[in-house]
Amino acid sequence: MLVKVYGSAVFGIEATTIRVEVNIDKGIGYHLVGLPDKAVSESSYRISAALNNNGYKLPGKKIIINMAPADIRKEGAAYDITLAIGILAASNQIKSNAINEYIIMGELSLDGSIQPIKGALPIALKAREEGFKYFILPNQNAKEAAIVNDLNVLGVNNIQEVIDHFNGNKLLKPTLLDTRAEFYKHIDFPELDFSDVKGQESIKRCMEIAAAGGHNIILIGPPGSGKTMLAKRLPSILPALSLKEALETTKIHSVVGKVKNTGLICERPFRSPHHSCSDIALIGGGNNLPQPGEISLAHNGVLFLDELPEFKRNVLEVLRQPLEDREVTISRARFSVTYPSSFMLVASMNPSPSGYFNDPNSLLTSSPLEMQRYLSKISGPLLDRIDIHIEVTPVPFDKLSEDRKGESSITIRKRVMAARKIQTTRFKNFEQLHYNAQMGVKQIHTFCKLSPESKTLLKTAMEKLNLSARAYDRILKVSRTIADLANEKDIAPNHIAEAIQYRSLDREGWLG
Repeated sequence: MLVKVYGSAVFGIEATTIRVEVNIDKGIGYHLVGLPDKAVSESSYRISAALNNNGYKLPGKKIIINMAPADIRKEGAAYDITLAIGILAASNQIKSNAINEYIIMGELSLDGSIQPIKGALPIALKAREEGFKYFILPNQNAKEAAIVNDLNVLGVNNIQEVIDHFNGNKLLKPTLLDTRAEFYKHIDFPELDFSDVKGQESIKRCMEIAAAGGHNIILIGPPGSGKTMLAKRLPSILPALSLKEALETTKIHSVVGKVKNTGLICERPFRSPHHSCSDIALIGGGNNLPQPGEISLAHNGVLFLDELPEFKRNVLEVLRQPLEDREVTISRARFSVTYPSSFMLVASMNPSPSGYFNDPNSLLTSSPLEMQRYLSKISGPLLDRIDIHIEVTPVPFDKLSEDRKGESSITIRKRVMAARKIQTTRFKNFEQLHYNAQMGVKQIHTFCKLSPESKTLLKTAMEKLNLSARAYDRILKVSRTIADLANEKDIAPNHIAEAIQYRSLDREGWLG
């Protein structure tokens, strides 16, 4: 008897439906075809033990299973329950009247319990798109898949529940989730708050500008000056995720199995990889099926690179293209996948190997030559892609010992959201544009027009600092954000002047 059941494979952040054809005929043998990997090929042992331990068995006949399309490689153990239900249906051990309305996924343990899978959300979205009515999957992933409306998500803990459902003994109940209610219920501020930061008012101002325009920022200062503390609080002043952004973010995290039973991700991601990470760990990749890297996991959030010069140069250089295009394409001989990577880059670094500026009063100091050599570990093209460069100086004792708290994240966030609202209106006719940092050359020419005074000021800065064309664009974008925070329509000379100040690493003699 021939039976067709359906599973799904995830490539990038999109799913492809897999048709599993199970044919049982006279003879002996178990034949699995359709380009399965080792984990899929070993499924017969898990299926046999799971069925035996639940009162069922593999039929003693010739079993041929084809996983179509046969030219797509099938990876992982998530097809176990798909194959098991196909075998049971083809051998008439369960009823299979409406089995073609189901997507079935899950990894079997030897006792028949079902383990969680990766990519439940992309699979659910594809199932709804192709008109499937039901999605059977591990109970641990049910809340994640239930984000998708108009699809009956049936969470199960063991294979016996699936068998009882198809035989009509005990029907599974769909997992219900009001996506919008769940989303708005969990929107909240992170625990970290800018009011905890003593002093550093100018740096807070920079962080506010970066958050308002989505600009990349690098903090340069000695140890203990508050660089990491400031960076970790940046998400607290960013606007809350929109429902669309939350779905995009959850989709990426689903692919790597980082959602589990939490449902929709409602907070902006904050990723902080160690400086020993590889280029593949940062941008994504892998031997067979490429996985998203840190830059994609930081999509719609913040990527924090602490101690930037300690990262390997080849690791940092791979950031150039994603910072410009806001997506990364990983190519292999037989296929390529594209992951979104629209993130805010926040980097921090010491000014020298000793960690301190060229300060004669410091016990540990470095010469200007040592400092320059240390800073040269970061390439010019990468620095060009960072909009704001700012020096962070140590906080004096008087500020540290103050009882008065600084401005809270809630207050700063209100100003950031007001500026973002202006940008949303400005870019309403551009589908892929949401904030100033995303502007291209055409948008810069349209929305960053300068007065003669502003042009003269910027020309002088360009000539004296020997700035590149990319740095020119960055200054215009930052000045546009500064004007938005001031709720001013035109870019004034003072906005240009402030934006130029935030190019520390472009200034000759900035070391002292």
